[in-house]
Amino acid sequence: MFVSFGLEDDVLHSRLFMQEEVEYNLIHLIAGNQESLRLKTEENDLIAAHAAGRNLWLWLSPELTEERRLSLVSQLAEMLADRKLPGITGTSETGKLFADAYSKLTGNSHHVRMMMEAYHCPQVQLPHGVGGKLQQAEPDDIPLIAGYLAGFVQDCFGMESAPEDHLDYAGAVTESGRLRLWIDREQPVSMVHLAHQSARHARINEVYTPRGFRKHGYASAAVAALCAELLSKGLTPMLYADAANPDSNKVYQSVGFRRTGSIVDLRFQ
Repeated sequence: MFVSFGLEDDVLHSRLFMQEEVEYNLIHLIAGNQESLRLKTEENDLIAAHAAGRNLWLWLSPELTEERRLSLVSQLAEMLADRKLPGITGTSETGKLFADAYSKLTGNSHHVRMMMEAYHCPQVQLPHGVGGKLQQAEPDDIPLIAGYLAGFVQDCFGMESAPEDHLDYAGAVTESGRLRLWIDREQPVSMVHLAHQSARHARINEVYTPRGFRKHGYASAAVAALCAELLSKGLTPMLYADAANPDSNKVYQSVGFRRTGSIVDLRFQ
């Protein structure tokens, strides 16, 4: 019933999946990891992708009958019952369907950790009157970036951490050439990260401005400048935003991002 698939498999370029590709964009990243679990049906109406220690991502074709939907999810839950999944990510309906089946088999309860809005930016709107420019981060910026990451984690997840805890990751993303800083008057004031590129999209995350520099439009300007660069290369920018954070959603909408749907992060316990 389930077969393995790879990054270039037709299922990731099918009409039905592409209709919800923004919401499920992270599946492209997982599919590129040879060590991850990547399953689909021969009919290309289900995709399950799981990287160790992360949530299972589950896509179901919107054209599935209710009977087949229930059957596929039940079979998948039975197959993965011994895998000790930390959680499930998908649309609210799909996520709950799998979570109920998996919890029934394992005895685990589940709860909503976060609701995320999925956005894409087919046309960017550059903000006016914001001083500065976007620059690629350099090795000398790594301590600063580590501090920004600690602030980002605090804002997004309510978790306190020291900048030193993020030095390795800060070094890795700086070396990748995908982390950008907005510089105003020769001072870094905001950051934005180009996290991943797939065939049609580029995912942005870790947008952060320290509290002392907020309300000046720096985050909007940084995101918009990166979007303009990506669009010029034929890639549509996309991102996930915490549905419970209206400020960040407004920032993205102000530079041209349009909501395509919602994704739920359900955790087992």
